[in-house]
Amino acid sequence: MMTNEDRSAIINIGGEEYQLILTTKATKEIAGRYGGLENLGAKLMKSENFEMALDEVVWPITLLANQSLLIHNLKNKDDKKELLTAEAVELLTSPLELAAYKNAIMEAMVRGTKRNVRSEDEPAKNAQVE
Repeated sequence: MMTNEDRSAIINIGGEEYQLILTTKATKEIAGRYGGLENLGAKLMKSENFEMALDEVVWPITLLANQSLLIHNLKNKDDKKELLTAEAVELLTSPLELAAYKNAIMEAMVRGTKRNVRSEDEPAKNAQVE
């Protein structure tokens, strides 16, 4: 079973670390907004203008960072953490940081969709017996 650490990327916003996690919930929201993960990836890599480019990074950062907070809140009903807002992300980051966070978004998406195959622990099915 994959842990949050296996499927996340870490970023720093306003001096606090956040895990960007691609959950099923986040995937559904991305699909609703972009039509699929691959479309978000394409959008991140090319945006028409600077302001739009910033919005296209702030939204997924807020979404993916909030997944770790939502998971925490689900498991810790007496110790709930406040969710990030797009406005908070905009206030606590610089455009230079946002450009670097594109890679973290892509990393979280790749980690969240990769298959966790462990073949080195299993004997090969077609190994020759000597």
